Amino acid sequence: MLKKQLFGPALLGSILTGIWATAQKTSPTPAPGRMNPNPVVTRPDSIADSGIYGYWSHMTEQDRTGGALLGKVVINDELLPWDPIVVTVSCNGTTMYTAETDPKGYFAILPSRISGELSQLGDRERQMKVHFEGCTLEAILTGFTSSTLTITENNLRDSPEIGTIALTRKFATRGTAISATSKSAPASAAQDWTKAGEEMLAEKPERARHLLEEAVRVYPGFAEAWYRLGMLQLKSNPHDAQVCLRKAAAADSAFVPPHEQLAGLAAQQEDWRGTLQSVSHYLQLEPKGTAHIWYYSALSNFQLGNFAAAENSANQLLAMDPLHNIRNGEQLLAVILARRADYAAALVHLRHCLSYVPDGPDAELLRAQIAQLEKRIAKTN
Repeated sequence: MLKKQLFGPALLGSILTGIWATAQKTSPTPAPGRMNPNPVVTRPDSIADSGIYGYWSHMTEQDRTGGALLGKVVINDELLPWDPIVVTVSCNGTTMYTAETDPKGYFAILPSRISGELSQLGDRERQMKVHFEGCTLEAILTGFTSSTLTITENNLRDSPEIGTIALTRKFATRGTAISATSKSAPASAAQDWTKAGEEMLAEKPERARHLLEEAVRVYPGFAEAWYRLGMLQLKSNPHDAQVCLRKAAAADSAFVPPHEQLAGLAAQQEDWRGTLQSVSHYLQLEPKGTAHIWYYSALSNFQLGNFAAAENSANQLLAMDPLHNIRNGEQLLAVILARRADYAAALVHLRHCLSYVPDGPDAELLRAQIAQLEKRIAKTN
């Protein structure tokens, strides 16, 4: 993924100040203040490399009592992707929790990741039952259908290993998260691809890069290899990363991941029209989007003065990210609301940010901005 930097309270304050200064103007030009384009992401805890049983054996007795639910994701007839797969927990049709798989496909639902009362009370089993009994789990991967699991009282009380979610490729689909070109790779290119994945897991990116370069030399239509080669160069050489990502997208017109990364690169360069173009390509292939896609859509639309579209995208982001893994997403919505002079709604969101932003400088700045916004509201009443 792109390196995530903080679009945080300090920047928010300068932007809000600019919004207030221009609130009476009719120009659609975005309010002054630089927005860092990359969302801050807090990845959920991953299960240890020893696997589900090793992870379970290292938990304390207290943790085992309603302390976690453990499961696995597999893909029928295909290898797992290098990227984590998102697993959602839906209760009465609303996404209440998201988890991500580790490199072996395991995932955990942990009480410490649930906002509000669950993280504050000691009766963990009872609270897990309140939140999750009867809820449904499924994996989200573009181009694949997911089986589902239902959390039972037995899972919460005696058997926390809830089972395996299976993904199956959909062949009548516009987009896919795993390129079909991989199945056409010559044996040598496929071997280089497999070895590159092993080197990445061993934290040896240079070795992985050389193997991927050889894979695309042998098989120029290897979309997955071009994509991974681009990902390896995001930090060190954004230009070459962009070239590789575009080659990945050209090699497989249904392959969606390159478009998310291209959107992020365009946002880094403050190329807001380019950002929206990549977002549009992504959404044509996968209308559901991702939390990152909706973030880039909200930010670029805001910068271009498309405030209604920006607000809609920000709300889509919050609906997909109930745990605020993209921590600055709600702050961006507050900025958008303040820009259209809905200060009361902006204040609600800023106050809510304090429920999950850790104590420290960021939280202190948020409190200062909340106080400033409260004064602004008082003057208008």
